[in-house]
Amino acid sequence: MKRVVEGSQAVAEAVRLARVGVISAYPITPQTHIVEFLSEYCANGSLNARFMRVESEHSALAALIGTVSTGVRAFTATSGQGLALMHELLHWTSGARLPMVMAEVNRALAPGWNIWVDQTDSLAQRDTGWIQLYCENGQEVLDTILQAYRLGELVNLPVMVVLDAFFLSHTYEPVDVPDQELVDSFLPSYVPKFQLDPKDPCAFGSLVTPNVYMEMRHSIALAMDDALGCFSYVEDEFEKIFGRRYGSVEAIHCEDAEIILVTTGTVTSTSRQVVNELRAKGEKVGLMKLKLFRPFPVHDVRMTLMPAKKVAVIDRNFSFGSGGIFAQEIRAALCNAPGHPPIYGYIAGIGGRDVTTDVIKEIYRKTKNSDIPEAESVWMGLQEV
Repeated sequence: MKRVVEGSQAVAEAVRLARVGVISAYPITPQTHIVEFLSEYCANGSLNARFMRVESEHSALAALIGTVSTGVRAFTATSGQGLALMHELLHWTSGARLPMVMAEVNRALAPGWNIWVDQTDSLAQRDTGWIQLYCENGQEVLDTILQAYRLGELVNLPVMVVLDAFFLSHTYEPVDVPDQELVDSFLPSYVPKFQLDPKDPCAFGSLVTPNVYMEMRHSIALAMDDALGCFSYVEDEFEKIFGRRYGSVEAIHCEDAEIILVTTGTVTSTSRQVVNELRAKGEKVGLMKLKLFRPFPVHDVRMTLMPAKKVAVIDRNFSFGSGGIFAQEIRAALCNAPGHPPIYGYIAGIGGRDVTTDVIKEIYRKTKNSDIPEAESVWMGLQEV
């Protein structure tokens, strides 16, 4: 059924349809609407779940570590400083192989105090062992939450579903909210591979000595590798029922493109318009949308980008002393491929600043008119201070 909902409600609808058993909530702008909707669903009986109000984001994740350890499907959401506060427990969750799902609404990190979109918060957690999936619109948000539970429960890893603050979380658009029966056919009840059970006592999270710790880390690495193939399988199953799929990457007009733009999140929608306008004028430009960030889809990235003459990556994030994070990852993915195109990195939209069609067209012009990248990262739209 088509409904006009904001991005935050699309998340909440998916959590309701996933029949989540426990929700832990600590409100932080701009994810607050997600848990507000879920609290209403729990109160009015449309979702049969335990709603836990905790005293911090650290506690929100700690509570779910206990929950999922007992074999219950669980959910939480956070943003910015809240995600940073969770950092210790992000490692604990993946190390314990707990397949929970968290919605992460990208928010700039303070100081200065800022509640608008910036991807640095989620990307700063890229080494914590969580699968990361980035969304462009409300429909993709709803679908990805459902896929995240299926994927996480297949490989026993936690999944972070990432969406832009305000541009997506607070924007209303038509979204197909599927029937419960269809979702149940795609996402069966959670059957844990292991769990805390008083009838079968065992210990979790105890001290691990050097003779086994390395093998435990290796098992997480193997699970991440498996997640690449499992993601395609999950999308195949999802497409059979709902008729939609997204891919680890989406290639738009890349087959003959000399310059390919690389984007994530809502910047992708604006870039689609720019690419169509430029192609109408005879420009050989394409667009690659990156959805799956962890595990990084090296093969799909190479297959899409290698035929191009130049690649321009638009980063709404920054790693101090290094540059745009997606550009770094693209460079790493292509570095061992002979004859790979040069990677042009651009920083735009930091702290919620608009990334307009004019900004994207200027990025294209800069890339086209430069024989080599002028810097690892070029900051776009800086104002005089």
